[in-house]
Amino acid sequence: MAALVVASFWSLDLQWARFLSPGALARMGKFIAELFSLDPGAGFLRKLLPAALETLAMSVVGTLLAVAGGLLLALPASKLHADDPARWRGIARLALNVLRSVPELLWAALLLIAAGLGPFAGTLALALHTTGVLGRLFAESMENEAPDPAFALRLRGVPEGRVFLYATLPQVLPQLLSYTLYRWENNIRAAAILGVVGAGGLGQLLAYHLGLFQMGETGWVLGAMVVLVGLVDGASYAARRLLSR
Repeated sequence: MAALVVASFWSLDLQWARFLSPGALARMGKFIAELFSLDPGAGFLRKLLPAALETLAMSVVGTLLAVAGGLLLALPASKLHADDPARWRGIARLALNVLRSVPELLWAALLLIAAGLGPFAGTLALALHTTGVLGRLFAESMENEAPDPAFALRLRGVPEGRVFLYATLPQVLPQLLSYTLYRWENNIRAAAILGVVGAGGLGQLLAYHLGLFQMGETGWVLGAMVVLVGLVDGASYAARRLLSR
């Protein structure tokens, strides 16, 4: 691996002297200064706040849809005990692989054709990609849970549905919640970017103002993204702390 890394850098035309030259650093400094050059008016702030809320809503709804879809696919994708035939395991895992292999941006581009511009396509794109991720994580959690409680219920003739509710789910629920919160953190970042392809939210504002080289407005949009990500990360961290008690 070390040899491959060295060979990769050796094959690149890296111009460190030009990258770190005084002229390049001055141009980067000017660009950064332009991002902080706007005193926003009330009209711009009236656009920025709804866009931030739209991005937050896209991440929440997309994650909740993915939790439902992930659970539905995780059950047939997992082998819960030694005698479980798991007939649909291969098909379910293939579906999960396909869903998470396609990036959110590509899902959004495809769905924009059907659903049109706006947050609906972005929310569905987040839901589809995250379903593949959460479904795989949920299935692994179910397969790795301690088998003894479920085995004891099966010996007494308890139906599989109740075995899952009373033995499997209570064991894996903390993990499922932790995975869900982690993916919510990721989705708030992804939702902010999906707007670049027309899927609404802060990303759409970012693409618009950056395309017009309105760097002051672009800086405020980036700042709103940072604040939103920080708030979601803080809420997710606090929720995980509560769950770990």
